[in-house]
Formats: sequence, structure tokens, C-alpha cells
Amino acid sequence: MSSTAELGDVLRALSQLRTGVDELYTRYGDVAVVRRIENDLQRLEIDVSELSTAAPGPPRQRAGGAAATARGGGATAHREVGESDIIEVPDTPYDPSWWQGVDDEGVGGQSSRED
Repeated sequence: MSSTAELGDVLRALSQLRTGVDELYTRYGDVAVVRRIENDLQRLEIDVSELSTAAPGPPRQRAGGAAATARGGGATAHREVGESDIIEVPDTPYDPSWWQGVDDEGVGGQSSRED
């Protein structure tokens, strides 16, 4: 499926959502929950508009994608880790001067002044 067809599908879905939100305004009036839904829809419309002008990147499988959602798995906290995401933490102790004048969490303030 081309990116144009995919954007068309999303635009049609947003149009249906717009109709539904308009119906919510008719039924419930101008209440906070309907305004929040309206705001979310406006943000989606803005994002899709911006996406339509962007060049598509290389195809990539989304972690926990449509298959997980269809099974009821929904979104997951798991994401793919690239080499740039790996942060090495050295085994050597940190320089003690970094902690000069810092209170230990849970111990409370340790003032060096005398009262």
C-alpha cells in the first residue's frame, strides 16, 4: 500500500471521527469531556496534515503493532533497542568530589555547620 493510500485511509477515519464528535456536541453540549475529544481530534488532524508533507522513512515493523492490538494486547512499553540506545555504565567508582555537599536521600540534611 502506498503512503498516499495509507494517508487516505487515515483521513477517511478522521472524517468519520469528526462526524462522531459533531454528534457528541449535539447530544451532550459543550462539556469538558467533549472539548477534550475535540482537542484530541484537532491534534490528530494537524499531525496527519504535517505527515502528508513529510517524506516517508524506510519501512519498519512497529513493536506490539496491529497484531497485538487486534488480540487485545494494546500498546506495550517494549521498544526496539538500537546500538545508539545502549549506555555503558562503568564499574569503577565515581569521583567522590561529585557528591561534596550533597545530602543523602532518605537520611536527611547533614549540615556541617555548628549551631
